[in-house]
Amino acid sequence: MRLNDLEINPSTQKLEIDIMEKNSSFMIVVSNGKARMTELPVHGETKIITHQGKVKRVKWDVGEEF
Repeated sequence: MRLNDLEINPSTQKLEIDIMEKNSSFMIVVSNGKARMTELPVHGETKIITHQGKVKRVKWDVGEEF
């Protein structure tokens, strides 16, 4: 699975991420009290599908240069 769960500190309700550890572009999606992270493709689209204000799925359309 491309989405990785992130821990939200239950006592402070904060999410801490060291962005200097990441070597590529990434996105974080927060919905319904959960946080998940994924790397973005080099060439392609990443779509976030929502329903009633909540994230239902994330779709990737990845291509490769010819």
